[in-house]
Amino acid sequence: MSKRRRDVQEHEADVDMTPMLDIVFILLIFFIVTTSFVKELGLEVTKPKSNKTPANANPTIVVSISDSGVVNFNGKLVDIERLPARIENFLAENSTTTAIVIPSAETRHADVVSVIDQIKTFDELTIAFGKTRL
Repeated sequence: MSKRRRDVQEHEADVDMTPMLDIVFILLIFFIVTTSFVKELGLEVTKPKSNKTPANANPTIVVSISDSGVVNFNGKLVDIERLPARIENFLAENSTTTAIVIPSAETRHADVVSVIDQIKTFDELTIAFGKTRL
């Protein structure tokens, strides 16, 4: 008889987990469906407006230097000593504040420095460097 009681007690101790899992899944679905997702706002950035001017509004001074040290001022051949006179004439006709120096890849540094020295005599000009197109 004692064996029978043990068998009966073991069967009574088993709990069926299926209904509990069903309830857990139903609660999970309920919370997922009823949850409202809040969209977090980030920092609002005020971007500066574009400062684009028409290309023809302010012509710039373009000084290109070839590999052999030949200097071109706005596409025209010029001697380094005559460069300040050309710039002065250009500034008399046009209002600009930028001079772009475009040396080629094999230009000697001394040639670039001499051109920059000639341009630096004009205090109102800002010197920028450009890259030659391939």
